[in-house]
Amino acid sequence: MNETTNEALLEVRGLTRAFGALLANDRVDFGVREGETHAIIGPNGAGKTTLIAQLAGELAPDAGEIRFAGENITPLPAPARARKGLARSFQITSIFPGHTALDNVALAVQAHAGHSFRFWRRARSDSRLRDPARAVLGEVGLAARGDVIAADLAHGEQRQLEIAMALATAPRLLLLDEPVAGMSADESQRMIRFLGSLKGRKTIVLVEHDMDAVFTLADRVSVLVYGRILATGTPAEIRANPEVQRAYLGEE
Repeated sequence: MNETTNEALLEVRGLTRAFGALLANDRVDFGVREGETHAIIGPNGAGKTTLIAQLAGELAPDAGEIRFAGENITPLPAPARARKGLARSFQITSIFPGHTALDNVALAVQAHAGHSFRFWRRARSDSRLRDPARAVLGEVGLAARGDVIAADLAHGEQRQLEIAMALATAPRLLLLDEPVAGMSADESQRMIRFLGSLKGRKTIVLVEHDMDAVFTLADRVSVLVYGRILATGTPAEIRANPEVQRAYLGEE
């Protein structure tokens, strides 16, 4: 099924990636509209992490094309895509654990402004970096935790911090790889509420195993099975799809 349209902010066409004899992504087609939360779901080994790594520019496809805001970004590396407005969070939290939450976000602001990450002193003292960083921490619910060393934050708070770092780069598109992975039930609900607050304000591609999160947050869902898109539709359409039930939702 080809879900790419002229209105899509992100268009994926025929994306293919193999590792030896293993075809991780097989001619993947889908589109993500501006302001949409688009979930990618599928069983373990379906190729979801390979797909998001290609979208972020961390892994080159063997074939196919990725278009962002009408531009072919397939040849661009991850830093160039970030400058165009793509930001990614990782399945395993990726922060600077020895520095405060505020330092982490200030460094993301600094990187977005085009400065080197080595200028730690500037990130720790320049109000042009600290003030926006504090604002973003407030947005994700960490306003009171800015002076806490990142390693001392709870797991859920570290995931919030990572998303704050992504938001600090003022992205047009957020790529979120299992944002509620490893969270307690309370932490998951807080993260779902926060991501819900971004709906319509940010375009989000969400890779997630937690079906409560998916069906609460997603405007549309694409189901990836054996590297191929089995179906794309609204949450209600995906829930009712017999093929999806047989291939994936029946497992849950």
